Amino acid sequence: MSVPSQMLLRRCAFSTPSCVSGSLRSSIAAGLHHQQRIRWQSTEAATASNPKVAQIVDQISQLTLLETADLVSTLKSRLNIPDMPIGGFAAAAGPAIAAPAAAEEEEAAPAAQEKTLFNIKLQSIDAAAKPKIIKEVKSMLGLSLVDSKKFVESAPKMMKEAVPKEEAEKIIATMKGLGAVVVME
Repeated sequence: MSVPSQMLLRRCAFSTPSCVSGSLRSSIAAGLHHQQRIRWQSTEAATASNPKVAQIVDQISQLTLLETADLVSTLKSRLNIPDMPIGGFAAAAGPAIAAPAAAEEEEAAPAAQEKTLFNIKLQSIDAAAKPKIIKEVKSMLGLSLVDSKKFVESAPKMMKEAVPKEEAEKIIATMKGLGAVVVME
């Protein structure tokens, strides 16, 4: 039933009692309500009107997770879609604009630049000094005692990233004094 005829039937059924009898009015109302409920709960509105698109959607929905990942990577390469960082388009716009300028500056003076920020990596520990090292890692990284123990036992592991040179040297000296082997990268 088309929308205008449904509206006319509803208006007639509920506005003028002489137009339709009481039992017929209730059955019309129930039928209209049932029809609306079916339409709202169905996926008819979501299905594609193009049979070619509907066939592709059916085929994609039958793919496994690995096949879907392969499909996505193939489409990205064929359509030249770059991988986006986690932040999406908004987060990628800022670094993308600044990246060419930074690349030009690096090419201009590659030898003049000295590395100022370092990563500190815990390579290994002395088994006898393990409790002291765990306490130091706990205070340095702000971890719980259990997490600090797991961290120390899982060496080699990155302790801190992007640390200034002076602070990195202090940390390395402290950790070496306790019996740990720590390197700057």
